[in-house]
Amino acid sequence: MITGAGRRVAFYAPLKSPHHPVPSGDREMARNLMAIVAAGGASVDLVSELKIYDKQGDRALQEDLRAQAKTEADRLIHTLPDMDLWVTYHNYYKAPDLIGPIVAHTRNIPYVQIESTRATSRLTGPWAGFAAAAHRSCDAADVIFYLTANDLITLKRERFENQNLVHFPPFLPTKTLPSAASLTGPMLTAGMMRSGDKLASYQIIAKTLAHLTEDWSLQIAGEGPARAEVETLMAPFGTRVTFLGQLDRTQMAAAYDRASLFLWPGVNEAFGMVYLEAQGHGLPVVAQDRPGLRDVLLPGTYPTPEDGPKALAHQITGLLTDPALRASLGTAARRMISKTHLAPAATARFWSAVTPLLEATT
Repeated sequence: MITGAGRRVAFYAPLKSPHHPVPSGDREMARNLMAIVAAGGASVDLVSELKIYDKQGDRALQEDLRAQAKTEADRLIHTLPDMDLWVTYHNYYKAPDLIGPIVAHTRNIPYVQIESTRATSRLTGPWAGFAAAAHRSCDAADVIFYLTANDLITLKRERFENQNLVHFPPFLPTKTLPSAASLTGPMLTAGMMRSGDKLASYQIIAKTLAHLTEDWSLQIAGEGPARAEVETLMAPFGTRVTFLGQLDRTQMAAAYDRASLFLWPGVNEAFGMVYLEAQGHGLPVVAQDRPGLRDVLLPGTYPTPEDGPKALAHQITGLLTDPALRASLGTAARRMISKTHLAPAATARFWSAVTPLLEATT
């Protein structure tokens, strides 16, 4: 039973405000979280847009951000309307919550976190102060919602007293499933084109395609500064590979609908919303068995990174030559998304966890 009606919730995202002008996964997730909390009947207020982020490990910057956070916390302590709950999204060593714990404690507001991580290895070195602050913020939380089993490892090991750790599966910001894919068109890849992990996934894809012997074609959705490198990787395959560029939501949905399968190795992905989107459309996914991906992929057998591109090619061939297998996996994927990874499930899970906390403070 959802019991957010009449509640007022303070929301804060130290890494990136939901109102930030530059799109990103963090901005999108923050917006989606505010929406699913509000869907329980509560009023959700974005109480601060102060960005706390140190990308490089700059101690002078950290001190300046601490001073800004103190000023902001003092302001909120004196001006914040009465709140039933404080929610902070994404507290970690580069972007610790320096505001929420202080304001919540002073104003006697229950304090919870969503997607918070503890990085013990960062307690020494250039981020030591911010890492310690992130740990203290974790300690202050009555409830921490974790998105992946990988995050749970350190949260559980360093849990503060009887802190409640609640699994909060990543979700699509919709109430219903999108349309089902035809499963008859080209393969689809979607990913930003930038150096590092994203480019590494594209490199694996290129090596995988070289092993394919069946008739195939691939469409790639995405854009970025490494576009030229990705084009070079795909050049040997000629017209079999089509670049779609950056797509909006409607265009991306159409790309899913006409695809036969979704291909993305997922190098160091935290979890990857594209996997939820693809499976929501009923696409079987070809990916590698990696920690973050296990939380969002249909349970099954996926090649390990050590198995290499040839194993991915073998999985692709099995799907391209078996329409019935594509259909059965796609149906199972849609069933999983509907049950666990849509907005109503996230709303119910959130309020189920925080309602006892709120009842204990009233």
